[in-house]
Amino acid sequence: MDNNNNNQGQLQIELSQDVAQGQYANFVIITHSSSDFVLDFARMLPGMPKTTVKSRVILAPEHAKRLLMALKDNIVRYENTFGTIKLPQPEKGTIAPFNINKGEA
Repeated sequence: MDNNNNNQGQLQIELSQDVAQGQYANFVIITHSSSDFVLDFARMLPGMPKTTVKSRVILAPEHAKRLLMALKDNIVRYENTFGTIKLPQPEKGTIAPFNINKGEA
């Protein structure tokens, strides 16, 4: 068989070594305009009153909705394998537990 025919319809993605290391984020700020969704990912640490955005992802509204659907699908599959992901009760309008004084991140 011809290798060109085998690769048709397959997306090839390159992942550089720097990007493959990833950035840990436990905080995201999501803003939007009529044409874009902006996701600013940051890392909040206990006792640190300030954070810096580590990564920014800008999406068209259609891609933001596709991301939402893909996350929902993956969370369902994750929970089917590993059990329900438990979230703490929201405090003061936030869903992130950043005001915990137990030494937890």
